[in-house]
Amino acid sequence: MSAGHRIGAIARKEVRQLRRDRLTFGMIAGVPVLQLLLFGYAIDQDVRNLPAGVADLARTSASRRLLAEVEASQVLDVKVQVGSAEELEQLMRRGAISVGVVVPVDFERRVARGEGPPAQLLVDASDPLYLAAARGLLELPLGRRSESRFDRRSGVPSTAASSPVAAFAIRPYYNPERRTEVYIVPGLIGVILTMTMVLFTAVAIVRERERGNLELLITTPVRTPELMLGKLIPYVAIGLVQTTLVLIVGSVLFQVPLRGSLLDLYLGALVFICATLSLGLLISTAAATQFQAFQLTFFTFLPQMLLSGFMFPFDAMPRAARWIGEVLPLTHFLRVVRGILLRGAGLGELGGDLWPLGLFTAAVLGLTLLRFRKRLD
Repeated sequence: MSAGHRIGAIARKEVRQLRRDRLTFGMIAGVPVLQLLLFGYAIDQDVRNLPAGVADLARTSASRRLLAEVEASQVLDVKVQVGSAEELEQLMRRGAISVGVVVPVDFERRVARGEGPPAQLLVDASDPLYLAAARGLLELPLGRRSESRFDRRSGVPSTAASSPVAAFAIRPYYNPERRTEVYIVPGLIGVILTMTMVLFTAVAIVRERERGNLELLITTPVRTPELMLGKLIPYVAIGLVQTTLVLIVGSVLFQVPLRGSLLDLYLGALVFICATLSLGLLISTAAATQFQAFQLTFFTFLPQMLLSGFMFPFDAMPRAARWIGEVLPLTHFLRVVRGILLRGAGLGELGGDLWPLGLFTAAVLGLTLLRFRKRLD
């Protein structure tokens, strides 16, 4: 038999093996299609519809016109109207809004006198992209201010139009230096935990089956919930250690602040670790080999990276993509960890993102218990 025939025989054998491995065969088409849909449809760097609050203290026709122009720009999506700038700051601290619009009581007087920007934007600058988007509102003119000038020939004062008066002055919060690492490093805690926790537990049951250790477990009185909890507990400790390492390195090398409670941060991380471990256990019940477990882990990791708000602004995504993102654990943990580290929020203020993590954990663990069978097949 010639070398060509031998190579052809090996190639045909490999194709048959791929056809039998339905998971690998499906991912050959699934991964490119998923990436194409995510990058082509869901990802948008043009930040629009930032959740915003308004404190219109003037309540005049001029202030209402200004706010109408702000909403027409589609940069902001006004969610709430309050009575003071302090209430806007509290909403921003909880993560309910990203931008606050303050129109002072003497708004019309400031406009008439041309006393600089008469209104103010309070911006959550922890994400520099949000600050850059808010700067686009500075181009909204209030009209042209007239300046007195003297005609050199006649000596008679005259007026001439100057450049447009900007409507807003920007007041950045939480990251006035606009350092990207301040926003990225807290998110890396969630990304690292997602990657490692899911991967570790995804291969846990599969490894027992491949090594034959599952036979020993079958002969023991250990129940399925006990086996799963025993698998999870060591990885919970590993996840907390990884959280500590990222916090130390982020503080020493990148000067990432810790404005909230360290206890709140670890409690939030604990809930998120349980969510990611439960996802890994579910993958382990679907994979027949460790290689398949790696494949499924990557398949679930990619959407979380792209749709959680870690790499691209969450509010810039289409509504359908945001719905998918709200199901992913990483989306909620990013809000929790950035809220505690950068804005000094407490767990009580971030409860809207904690209960989805608990619900995800309970639902996935329940599905895992239904799928898992303490037997070899």
